[in-house]
Amino acid sequence: MSYLDDVVTLTRKDLLLELRARDTLPAMLLFVIAALVVFHFALPSDAGDLAGLGMLWVAIVFTALLGLSRAWTPEREQGVIDGLVLAPADRSAIWLGKALASLAFLALAEVVALPAFALFFSGLDIATVGGVALANVGICAVGAFLAAMSVATRARELLLPVLFLPLVIPLVVGGVGASVAASPGRYLAFLALYDALFATLCWASFEYVVTE
Repeated sequence: MSYLDDVVTLTRKDLLLELRARDTLPAMLLFVIAALVVFHFALPSDAGDLAGLGMLWVAIVFTALLGLSRAWTPEREQGVIDGLVLAPADRSAIWLGKALASLAFLALAEVVALPAFALFFSGLDIATVGGVALANVGICAVGAFLAAMSVATRARELLLPVLFLPLVIPLVVGGVGASVAASPGRYLAFLALYDALFATLCWASFEYVVTE
């Protein structure tokens, strides 16, 4: 099989498992909608659009974290990760397949979350949607890598947020900047650069992480 075939097979495996179990995606949908409803009633009426955008990114980041915390659990609990590592395939394909599956789950959650945000807060523009799309790539690339590191530890529920949240702060800054700036192009370029840099680092170093 080619590298692309391996990635497609691994991504399809995660999507089929979720389709059958329905564990991760319903929890993400429920969480993001509940978070936006709480933020809607918690913020004062004169808080402004900037506060609403900040709450949107808080909801997105923690919804992604909820999904990523479960990303590698089936492989670890059932010993599948050992078989994946021993399979005659490039080990970076394991990370890429997991990142793409996580990206699909997050995108599906945002299909519901973004219209809900537009209903509860201010409307959405192209720059905001573009910032969310670019940030999703960085969130899932870094998150899938860190989740693979933390799943083997006893304190994985604590370790993943500690590692993940500081690394996504630049994505939040870039996403909010793209939404509020008069010329969002530089913020979108920053998000694209972040995606390219960290995706390359995760792809190149995943083999060393998974073998340890």
